[in-house]
Amino acid sequence: MMFQGKALKVTLLPDGIAELTFDLQGESVNKFNLLAVAELQQVLDLLGTSSGIRGLLITSAKEVFIVGADITEFGAVFAAGPDQVIGHLAANNRNFCRIEDLPFPTVVAINGFALGGGLEFCLSCDYRIASTAAKVGLPETKLGIIPGWGGTVRLPRIAGLDTAVEWIAAGKENDAESALTARVVDAVVEPAKLRDAALHCLQQCIAGVFDYQARRTQKKSPLQLNFIESMMAFETSKAFVGAQAGRNYPAPVTAIKSMQKAADKGRDEALQIEAEGFAKMALTPVAQSLVGIFINEQLLGKKAKAWEKKADKKIGRAAVLGAGIMGGGIAYQSALKGVPIKMKDIAQKGIDLGLSEANKLLSKRVERKKLTPAEMGDVLNRIEPALTYDGFEQVDIVVEAVVENPKVKKAVLAEAETKVGADTVIASNTSTISISYLAEGLARPENFCGMHFFNPVHMMPLVEVIRGVKTSDNAIARTVAYANAMGKKPIVVKDCPGFLVNRVLFPYLAGFAILVRDGVDFQRIDKLMETWGWPMGPAYLLDVVGIDTAVHAEKVMADGFPDRMQRNFTSCTDALFAAGRLGQKTEKGFYNYALDKKGKPAKVVAPEVADIVKAGVQVTADISDEDIIARMMIPMATELTRCLDEGIVETAAEADMALVYGTGFPPFRGGVFRWIDSIGAAAFCDMAAKFSALGPLYHAPDSLKAKAANHQKFYG
Repeated sequence: MMFQGKALKVTLLPDGIAELTFDLQGESVNKFNLLAVAELQQVLDLLGTSSGIRGLLITSAKEVFIVGADITEFGAVFAAGPDQVIGHLAANNRNFCRIEDLPFPTVVAINGFALGGGLEFCLSCDYRIASTAAKVGLPETKLGIIPGWGGTVRLPRIAGLDTAVEWIAAGKENDAESALTARVVDAVVEPAKLRDAALHCLQQCIAGVFDYQARRTQKKSPLQLNFIESMMAFETSKAFVGAQAGRNYPAPVTAIKSMQKAADKGRDEALQIEAEGFAKMALTPVAQSLVGIFINEQLLGKKAKAWEKKADKKIGRAAVLGAGIMGGGIAYQSALKGVPIKMKDIAQKGIDLGLSEANKLLSKRVERKKLTPAEMGDVLNRIEPALTYDGFEQVDIVVEAVVENPKVKKAVLAEAETKVGADTVIASNTSTISISYLAEGLARPENFCGMHFFNPVHMMPLVEVIRGVKTSDNAIARTVAYANAMGKKPIVVKDCPGFLVNRVLFPYLAGFAILVRDGVDFQRIDKLMETWGWPMGPAYLLDVVGIDTAVHAEKVMADGFPDRMQRNFTSCTDALFAAGRLGQKTEKGFYNYALDKKGKPAKVVAPEVADIVKAGVQVTADISDEDIIARMMIPMATELTRCLDEGIVETAAEADMALVYGTGFPPFRGGVFRWIDSIGAAAFCDMAAKFSALGPLYHAPDSLKAKAANHQKFYG
């Protein structure tokens, strides 16, 4: 053993070959944290002073290669300013350049994920041999930054500018075959043959069969483009990527600008340009928000795994009651992820609808080549349609997804409880009805909880797992385990009207209704909120949700929180409901809808809606864009704060992620609480006070006022 550290080890093989192995102790994956960076420097010092070494083989002892930098270290580094950021990058850039400059060839065996800094390390090696299980990419732009350890420098020189722009701007993971086609890796082999193939490649380099020095020259030299080629390629790329990314996500275009500025430079100067671009992005609120979201996602994953470990058994078989669009979506998602599911309905018509929904979704996956026809058949075979409860005693969890009516749900739940095993967990997919209330007629309320999916099930990542007064930990654990198995993001919340997401969303929509009452055009509000970052404005959102659904939910929320959510005027949604305009489902809501070329409903301005809405306008106020945004966001923020204060949700991170996953809250703003942090609690309280006359939804909770007085943040 030449070197044994806590992240790296080096062993000497026959024929003068050294093997550098990444194996970060105490972690399930390898990553470039400060420890790994420091040990790599020690290893390179050792290799530089050792005689007789003829080649370096680089491997991983884990199932992944290197997932990238340790993002949890970014916060302190970014907060220290641009010089500290560039200094942080410099240490590992020196390491990678030393790898590239070693007096002997280097070959890396990529056995799993090599992302971000992990792939950048691989690019500094002479040859890259990948397992068929490998996934590689540079996802930094998804964090609001750009590659900082040579990705914008080496990738275009190895794989060409087009590939570099596509990979870096999109930030996607790429499979091994795609990487081979793009010339990012040099060979792809089966996992069992990976190390031998990499070792053989290294021996060929040592023997002079492969000219590794020519590769190094190419990586260290300017891009091989003349002035016209360079200008056309970069300007076209900036225009296209800029239009795709939008103004709220500057990192992809900044990455292209860094590549453009460094195109006629050698390696070392190009790396300095990249570092300056990285530092510029690292100090933006967008990067801070997106890095924060990444860290929040890690927290959610750990909490979900911790709950899963508490479950008394794995979910081997599931069932769903109600085979409509929602039930069919749940059945599809369960079967797709490998959990067999019974799909029961009281009528064959419902069964046909549920199967049709699953078949439609699977056919689309086949069209996109994400499934083969045979695999589609396997998924459909995991969905067992049923008109009776036969076999229900064998299922581990039942999801009730019938109509959103308390009496109907209570009857179905009571009946189902008599047909399942004594330990079977029953979960209600309700969006508004109290879980504790639904449990009142059950013999085993400890086995009952809420499992609120969002529509469409296959696209929306969030699942709210709702604890009723009598719900047991095991019921929560088994439900979270099922959500995990379905590939969803479960967040455990306490029971209350609307639970978490709808309780917070409807105050936002109440702000919209008050603005329309005060004479603001709903289309103007939509455009402003979309510019602010929402994927759709509130009027468009209401059309998608369904005006009738919204009116029902608004009543539930008003009954639950009459002091804040009861209103004394006829709202625009009430008026549309009365006019029979129920949204996309009837092709008429705030907007009219017609199918586009892809068969999706496209909104069209509906001039007739102005007269319908006008009847409820009480004043015509001159309200600025800034005040419209404030009046929309304050109710959401104050209600989310109350949810945190009441323990409906445990942490600010979970609250923020619930809105990002469940409502499409702009990720680049990091969540409601991170947005409040960005403007300051005092500034937020002042903003709320300005509109306090609009009602209690605009009154900052005492906890927020305390944060303002003590200069505190939700995120330390």
